[in-house]
Parts: sequence; structure tokens; C-alpha cells
Amino acid sequence: MVALDIDGTLLSWIEDTGAPHPEVSPAVADAVRRAREAGAEIVLASGRSPHGMTAMADTLGLHELTERAWIVASNGAVVFRYPPLEVVLEETFDAAPAVQAVLDRRPSAMVAVEERGVGYRVSKDFPVGELTGEMILTDVADIVAEPVSRVIIRDPEATAEDFITLARELGLHPTEYVVGWTAWLDLAPRGVSKASGLAHVADRLGVDASDVLAIGDGRNDIEMLRWAGRGVAMGQAVQQVIDAADDVTAPVAEDGAALELARWFP
Repeated sequence: MVALDIDGTLLSWIEDTGAPHPEVSPAVADAVRRAREAGAEIVLASGRSPHGMTAMADTLGLHELTERAWIVASNGAVVFRYPPLEVVLEETFDAAPAVQAVLDRRPSAMVAVEERGVGYRVSKDFPVGELTGEMILTDVADIVAEPVSRVIIRDPEATAEDFITLARELGLHPTEYVVGWTAWLDLAPRGVSKASGLAHVADRLGVDASDVLAIGDGRNDIEMLRWAGRGVAMGQAVQQVIDAADDVTAPVAEDGAALELARWFP
């Protein structure tokens, strides 16, 4: 089984925007195709919501050789089959206390929760390109009134380091939050990560973790890289991610994922 992060792994970044390129490079697409044709089960694993991942599955043709693809979304909180989109597993939690604690410290922050198949319910409009689908302005209290699988908190006035410090000061357990490259905080159910979602898929497929190759670049990939038999960090990853990996490939701008896949699927 090959577990692949999307943003920063399959997709490079558009310079100075923080948004991913919309297309996979030919080298990466070809490497994924070779792995798929060799019999590897390709599983996308991302912090993206489910509806933000189906286009990538289509682009890579993940269901061409298998009846339906397995996909791990929302940092492991949602596991689904595609096509059509069928949720197999969803982990939820009461996010209201944690959200309020963050907003007490960062009142300017924006809050978002997925509205499946539509877009996101948001407390304020997010910067263009950061969320997929429609943004529905909603009061924070209504956004977290019911259990959710993931909450996004974004503060353009803060830095990633600010959010790391904030999460620690609030006493959040490492698997309860993920900080992105910018001041982007994902709150998740305790114990849920890409690793837990992939473990569910591996169990359904009869694959042992030792037979999994995982490639990623973000802090939300740390548990996945540690869990997989071979975890590979992208060359541009921060040191914390590199330390969690078994090896490091080239940066995304140099098609690092394709280089790693070519080692096993030439």
C-alpha cells in the first residue's frame, strides 16, 4: 500500500500565495500510475475534506484498476470509498470548548467546519484559494453546536509558531491538533490522525503496516510517517517531520514523490 499526502507532496505550491498548483506534474502522475499498475493500493491521505480530494483521485485514475479507491480525509477523521463518495468511517468530537479557548486568546481568528458536498461553514471569509467549495457565513456557536470531524482555525495575523505555542499552552494533546505551514490550526478528535485512518484502510485490505510506503511533508504527516513501514519526508519538510521519517526525498518542486516511487516501481 502506498499512502500519499496531496499538498506539498503530489502538488507543489504557487509561489507567494500559499495555494497549491492545480495540476500534478507529469513525472509524479506517471510514477503513481506505475505503482498502481504494479499492484500497489494507492491511498490518498490529506487534511483536505472529502469533496476536496475526489478531483485528485480522478486525476490520478485511482479507480481505473480497482473498483473503488480508498481515501483518508480530514487528517484521518473521515475514511471513504470513491466513486461514488461513500463514507466508511467518521470520527467526531465536541469542538466547542477548544474553539472557545483558542478564540479567547486569538479573537481575530477565523473558524471553519466542512459542509459536506457544498463547502464550509465559516465565521469569516477565508483568503481566496485556501478552502474549496462555497463559504457559508455562520456564527461560531452554530458552527460547533454539533459534534464535528474537524475544525479549522486560521489567523492571518499570527504565525505557525504562534499557534504551536498556543496549542501547548492550552494543554492540547499532540493528536488533537495540527499546525500547518501558516497560522492554520486543525482541531481533531483525540487519537485520530492520518495514521489511524490508514490503519483502518490497511486492516480492510489485509495489509500490514510494515508493507506500507508513506510520503508526506507536513506536521499532520508525522504520525503517518512513523506508522508506515517506510515513511519518507519531502525535501522541503520542517525538521520535526524529517526526524519522524525513515528517509528524505527531493522537494516537491523537484518531483520528490516520483523519485521515491521510482525506487520501488521503476
